[in-house]
Amino acid sequence: MTDTDVVPAVPAAPVKTPPDQRRRAWTVTALLVVFMMVNFADKSVLGLAADPVREDLGLSASAFGLANSAFFLLFSICGAAVGLLADRVRPKWLLLTMAVLWSLSQAPLVLGGGLAVLVTSRVLLGAAEGPAFPVAQQTTLSWFPNHRRNLPGALIVLGITLGVLVAAPVLTWVIHEHGWRTAVAVVAVAGAVWALLWIPFGGEGPYAGTRNNGAPEPVPGDGTGSGADADAGAGSGADRVAHGSGAEPTAEGRGADRAAESAGAAEAVAGAGGAARGTPYRRILATRTWIGATAAYFGTYWVIAFCLVWLPSYLHDGLGYSSAASARLLMLVWGLSGVVVLGQAGLTGWLLRRGTSSRRARGGVGGVLLLVGAAACLALPAAPAGAATVVLLVAGFGCAGAMGSVAATTVAELAPADRRGGALGIMNAVVTTAGLIAPTLVGHLVDTQGTSGYRQALLITGVLLALGGIAAVTLIDPARDARLLSARRAGPLTPDHDTPRQPA
Repeated sequence: MTDTDVVPAVPAAPVKTPPDQRRRAWTVTALLVVFMMVNFADKSVLGLAADPVREDLGLSASAFGLANSAFFLLFSICGAAVGLLADRVRPKWLLLTMAVLWSLSQAPLVLGGGLAVLVTSRVLLGAAEGPAFPVAQQTTLSWFPNHRRNLPGALIVLGITLGVLVAAPVLTWVIHEHGWRTAVAVVAVAGAVWALLWIPFGGEGPYAGTRNNGAPEPVPGDGTGSGADADAGAGSGADRVAHGSGAEPTAEGRGADRAAESAGAAEAVAGAGGAARGTPYRRILATRTWIGATAAYFGTYWVIAFCLVWLPSYLHDGLGYSSAASARLLMLVWGLSGVVVLGQAGLTGWLLRRGTSSRRARGGVGGVLLLVGAAACLALPAAPAGAATVVLLVAGFGCAGAMGSVAATTVAELAPADRRGGALGIMNAVVTTAGLIAPTLVGHLVDTQGTSGYRQALLITGVLLALGGIAAVTLIDPARDARLLSARRAGPLTPDHDTPRQPA
């Protein structure tokens, strides 16, 4: 049988998600959207206060860029380490710990100090925020089957946009009226408030993991068994009949699973859970899908780092806009990014429901958006000042943001449930090195070339987005790589599929 053959599915009646579980799923998702909003408000506060901070502390552009890069010194390492830990420790408590540490790490900067305190505070904050995105995605996606993960995954990415959209006007006002240290205090308090809400309302969902025989696996610390199935589509009933008792799947069950995976309509044996449980991390990380998603997401994170640290200064110093106009343009960039993220989620979900493979629905859509952003960034340095510059700037930076959601849902589809945290965490660790490099490099270019340094930075950004777009279009194919991973496993296989269990 070739990769394009589809075996007819055995019809199975879908099992509806209980209303209480649906409400809990969206409550947790909403909390994690706010979590990411606070996360990126923390990141953006220094960029919004760039001129006051540099003036107050007497910093050059290179020193200011270095201070922002310090945020990412431990960011990547902690992102990978905690991502691996999230496969063994309940993400609920990891997320709570992160939020508490965010607030504590910023307290010294609120009280005073110079460059040393600034750098130390940012290093500690970066270490605590490094695992935020992969663990938040892992927790959110644990409430939804594969074919319904695009919207919640996109909403977590949208939290990034909303965080900056809210932070830009609010923190800009606080900075101008009360000083930049007060703005830092505001985001620190926001993290503490979120932590208090997460304790009673947070938790993992029924798709957090399954046993090797497909039976539900309880959350550590809970004595619960199986929960009701959630949002299962065609083929899910055959899956449970074939695997629920640990029996070898029938030919009909395998056919139903293959059809469901192809259609993106249900949790399938080789689909939502990806490869078999226990697949070594090194094999997952060596797949073309993981490499392609990571390379594409690297370009997106480069844009995020550029926007957070240097875009306000570029708008003000490079293009001559006032502080108020720069804040409005910044909101426009992030606003378009949010629209693109939601549009991508809707389009990808629609394509999957129509039977389009993830290679096209996720890799193709995400890759094309990156290529559009690349073309705009490469054209921007030569564009005449005025409306053309604004359009290219908004398009170039706005179209790049959706790849974060695409990369997360793609890797979640590829990796088995017991390897998702590590696969997402390591991807995030690699990707966020862009945050370590971009602020320092742009600061160096500005110091050595003046405003021309911004144009060079835009060209570099365009090249990275182009390479990421090509990688997404040509490498991402989770169904193919899941089959390859399973084929390399010695002995009889019991595929992993996202059988729901009782939520935490």
